[in-house]
Amino acid sequence: MTATPNQQPDSERIVITGIGLTAPNGNSITEYRSALLAGKSGVSNYNIRYIGDTFAGVCDFEATRHQKKRDIRRGTRAGSVGIYCAGEAVADSGIDWDNTDTSRVGVYIGVTEHGNVETENEVHELKGYDYDTKFWSHHHNPRTVANNPAGEICLNRGITGPHYTIGAACAAGNAGLIQGAQMLRLGECDLALAGGVSESIHTFGIFAGFKSQGALATHESPEKASRPFDTNRNGIVVAEGGCIYTLERLSDAKKRDAKIYGELVGYAMNTDATDFVLPNPDRQVQCIELALKKSGLVAEQIDIVSTHATGTMQGDIQECTALRRVFGKSTNTSINNTKSFIGHAMGAAGSLELTGNLAAFEDKVAHATINVDDLDPECALPGLVINEPQEKDNVNYILNNSFGMLGINSVVIIGKY
Repeated sequence: MTATPNQQPDSERIVITGIGLTAPNGNSITEYRSALLAGKSGVSNYNIRYIGDTFAGVCDFEATRHQKKRDIRRGTRAGSVGIYCAGEAVADSGIDWDNTDTSRVGVYIGVTEHGNVETENEVHELKGYDYDTKFWSHHHNPRTVANNPAGEICLNRGITGPHYTIGAACAAGNAGLIQGAQMLRLGECDLALAGGVSESIHTFGIFAGFKSQGALATHESPEKASRPFDTNRNGIVVAEGGCIYTLERLSDAKKRDAKIYGELVGYAMNTDATDFVLPNPDRQVQCIELALKKSGLVAEQIDIVSTHATGTMQGDIQECTALRRVFGKSTNTSINNTKSFIGHAMGAAGSLELTGNLAAFEDKVAHATINVDDLDPECALPGLVINEPQEKDNVNYILNNSFGMLGINSVVIIGKY
């Protein structure tokens, strides 16, 4: 059975016209995609205060390409990630920025958390001054407000339209994209910079939290540490990174003959309301099915599903249970995972993982899930792409899952334009 995709006026259709990213294995969509197809991991050895030696997905990008050194010192790592990604997205889009009305640009950035890094650093420094608060940085408050990453982007680019961050745990990258699309449809902006960023590897608290839960990955080799779906997986590899899109109404993109990466044809968000950390596959199924309904598609029409799976035992199994219920009878759908390459980029995970698959519209390849040496039978999904990329006859629709703590679920569906 097939369905007819929902058709809307061009003024209501939202398209991706530019992409800027930094990932642990690439700083452009070309580098990133090449690494994914080549099976190149971006996870490396990492030492974090109070925790010691562990693994992380660490980014290495040229911050001064879009930012002055003094602004880097004054701002935050998340701000620098966001500024780099926004600058690269605008450049990639071909938008005439000098003649853009920046009061009509909106910035919507998904984050898992913000401010922990700066507060931890200040407390650590203060210890060396016998906790005398006169040595507390006067930059602390603007660095730690929740809207900081989006605000730093606006300061950097002279944007005077609406900006805010979307706190949606690890569903935040998808949530930023959804928010940008909604604001365009409401007429609140004419161009949206939307996606997600993460500076999580710079806070020891997130490592300590996962370690105390028994959910921080260990392995002999950093490249093998992130291993969703594998029987011997033992936890999460924390990563930093960012991915920001330029989103436009199709009518506006057509006027300037813009390059179009894909169209947002469906999305959904809901909440488990059952547990702080354990996912609920029933609610995940509902979220996926709602996104399909909004798009006017059925499961068989989805060519690639990008999974959220983090490499935790129960989390992977719960998502696979949901996916089996929706896609178990689909012979067309390929299923993969990007965290196996880069770790869990938290607030940036949804947007980075979606972007890892977007090039499949052109090259017709589903990238693999790496590090699956012994597939967990409870994760043995039909269509799971393991260790080697899979060539497909065609790729028209990609579905991206991103879920987070406190039971927040998000799904987006991108169609080939």
